[in-house]
Amino acid sequence: MNEEIYRGVLTVSGKHAFLLGKNGTRYLEDEIIWDGYRKHWNGREVCARRLPQKDYQTGRPIIIMWPDELAPAEPFLELYFNERLVKYPASFMGHLAINVCGEIFNFSHKTNENEAMRHEEYFYRPALGEFAPHPITGRDNEDDPQKPYFDKFGRLFMRTIHVLRITGLDTTLLSQSYHRELEIIRNAPPNLKKPGYYADFNLFTRSCATIIRDGFRKSGFKEISGIFPRDLFVNVSYYFFKIARDPQMKISRLTFPQLTVAEAASSAMSPLLNPLNRYRKRCLTAMKDRI
Repeated sequence: MNEEIYRGVLTVSGKHAFLLGKNGTRYLEDEIIWDGYRKHWNGREVCARRLPQKDYQTGRPIIIMWPDELAPAEPFLELYFNERLVKYPASFMGHLAINVCGEIFNFSHKTNENEAMRHEEYFYRPALGEFAPHPITGRDNEDDPQKPYFDKFGRLFMRTIHVLRITGLDTTLLSQSYHRELEIIRNAPPNLKKPGYYADFNLFTRSCATIIRDGFRKSGFKEISGIFPRDLFVNVSYYFFKIARDPQMKISRLTFPQLTVAEAASSAMSPLLNPLNRYRKRCLTAMKDRI
C-alpha cells in the first residue's frame, strides 16, 4: 500500500473536493472525500493518505484525512475517556484507550477492535466501507466476510473525548505491557458461542479499563485503581496531579469535542460509580484554574 502522505488545504467546491498544496498542486482530485471531512475541515490545512481498506462502491482505497498538527517531540502519554454512545447499550460506561508515544492501544469485547493504531486511524477514520454502519440496518454486520461493516470509524466523530496528557514520563514499560496484552488477545482460542467476540472479555476483570489499569500497575504505578472507564480516568488523573508529581513531568487535562456527523448521534457522559472518585473529580475541578 502506498504510504505517501499528502498535505494541503482541503478545498470544497460543490460536490468536488481536493487538497490544494503550497505549490498549487491539486491532490486527490479524483478520490472520494468523506462528507465528515468536508463539513469540518473545508479551508483547513490537513494531511491525507490512502488506507489498505477499499470502498465497497468503487473498489478504490479509502482516503483518511486528519488535521496537520505537530505531535509532541518528547515521550508522552495520553489517556482517553470516550463518552458513551447513546444508541449502543454496551457502551453505557463509556470507553477507555491509551496513547503511548503516538501508538494508540484499544481494547474491546470485539476481537477485531483490539488493536494498536496510529492516532489518525483512531480519531479520524471515515464512515466509509467497513468502517461505516451497515447501509441498510444501520448496525454491525459481520456475516459477509467481504463486507464486514465493523462500525469503527473515527472515534472523535462518534464521541466527545476527555484527555489526560502527560509528558516526561518513561513510557517503555507501558508500551511493552500493552503489546503483550494484544498478543494474548490475538492468540486466544476463538469464541465458539459468539464468533468475532473476545471470549475472555469481562466487564469487571478483563475490559478496556482493567487492561489499561493493569498496565499502569505493572509499570510501577500500583496505587492506580478502578474498574469502569470514567472511574479509572478520574483515578489516574487524580493520581498524577496529586500523588505522583515529578518536576520532569508536565500534566494537563483537555477535551476533544465530538465532531458531529450524520452517521452518529451526540455522545453522553457516563456516571461515576465510586463515591471516592466523585470527591476526586471535585478536587480536580477546583484545581483547574491552577493547573
